Amino acid sequence: MRKPRDIDAELKALQEKAKQLKAQRTIQLGELVEATGADTLSIEALAGVLLAAIEQVDGKPEAVARWTERGTAFFQAGAKKGSRKGTGNDKNGASGA
Repeated sequence: MRKPRDIDAELKALQEKAKQLKAQRTIQLGELVEATGADTLSIEALAGVLLAAIEQVDGKPEAVARWTERGTAFFQAGAKKGSRKGTGNDKNGASGA
């Protein structure tokens, strides 16, 4: 005879996994903001930049393609250098904070 499934336990485990994935995504987005130097902008300015990008991309997939190429190049250069030196956006010097 088969063991009955504990649907409630499975659901709870899936919800916990979803919570962990959301937290990891939030952390990664914060790391991305820091890596690009966007953490030097005010929260309002950063939100404005993101909103402008979303408005600009509406119906223009070529914009996303250009941004993707630029982002890929950024990460490839970062992997080679090991830091974001030379971006011109780091106002905090070597402290990183």
